[in-house]
Amino acid sequence: MSLVIGLVSVSDRASAGLYKDEGIPSLKAWLGSAIASPAWRDETRLIADEQRVIEATLKELVDEKGCHLVLTTGGTGPAPRDVTPEATLAVGDKVMPGFGEQMRQISLRFVATAILSRQVAVIRKRALIINLPGQPKSIQETLEGLKDAEGKPLVHGIFAAVPYCIDLIGGPYIETHDAVVKAFRPKSAQRKQ
Repeated sequence: MSLVIGLVSVSDRASAGLYKDEGIPSLKAWLGSAIASPAWRDETRLIADEQRVIEATLKELVDEKGCHLVLTTGGTGPAPRDVTPEATLAVGDKVMPGFGEQMRQISLRFVATAILSRQVAVIRKRALIINLPGQPKSIQETLEGLKDAEGKPLVHGIFAAVPYCIDLIGGPYIETHDAVVKAFRPKSAQRKQ
């Protein structure tokens, strides 16, 4: 089964062409370095921070394009226009609160205002949807986690749990490059290589 990943950048200004989007290129580069198999393709969307548009985009990516994983970036702060979490919760069947908790834990090691971040994750049908921070550096930190000088994890990034979550909801078996992020699965769920 081919892995399909939706990448959504939520930004009024970037979607209007006022500045260059950095979220989708950052996500593509990181996923390219992290995913060892299977082959994957992406569906990208650059949209305005409008709840109705975000909801429609998430539904399209899961229901019509068959995405197994959808990663959004942007629109998770406390400002009135930041409505990505509300849109994500509106289309979800199950809330996965651990993802948001872990992202804030990682980001708080760098900046006190990380507590203002409202990232959420949900399951919609057989897809995992995760709201990520908006800045490329924060995207990498939350996905990959924090490592010591020898490359050992100090704080696990959220992507370590993504492959097993995708397994549990019926998606393809995702393997990662351990040097970037080591996927965690219980021994009973690991496949022999």
